[in-house]
Amino acid sequence: MKVSREQAALNRERIVETAARLFREKGYDGIGVADLMKAAGLTHGGFYGHFGSKEDLLAEACGKALEKSAERWTNVAARAPGRPREAIAEAYLTGRHRDRPGAGCAVTALGADVARAGEAARRALSNGVEQQLAILSRLEPGETDAERRRRAIADYAAMVGGIVLARIATDPARSDEILAAVTAALTEK
Repeated sequence: MKVSREQAALNRERIVETAARLFREKGYDGIGVADLMKAAGLTHGGFYGHFGSKEDLLAEACGKALEKSAERWTNVAARAPGRPREAIAEAYLTGRHRDRPGAGCAVTALGADVARAGEAARRALSNGVEQQLAILSRLEPGETDAERRRRAIADYAAMVGGIVLARIATDPARSDEILAAVTAALTEK
């Protein structure tokens, strides 16, 4: 039975949303197309009607996840007009983010996977990173655009690294210590 264009678009969106979550939770190689489609409530056979490959889906899922992250960052910054950069760091470097990779940053969850993926996935993640760097750059202190961008890159790398290291730590106290240390480094004046 053929589905309408509207239903096909909704199905595609559901696949992308499901993939964005599951790729971040399980890694790119941690979930197959059949299980992904099942999680989306659709049949495996319909996958290739929407995507040319699993990697094409990875690219779209990364783009969608980082688009949502950029929206969250913008909202967090708007709610903290006196210290927007610090508010982003505090919101990012949390136990909740560490413990819920499926709802968190695609860079921390998929960065290594995407670095080994094809051009489309790398471009999608890179574009998302650039969008987040642009947000941070506008919030950084500094006299020149180049100085603000340098600071944004350093802060972003610290946040991503902080979450990755906190996820690796086997001792919960050590994991919390990492998050606290990076938060302090980014929020102390």
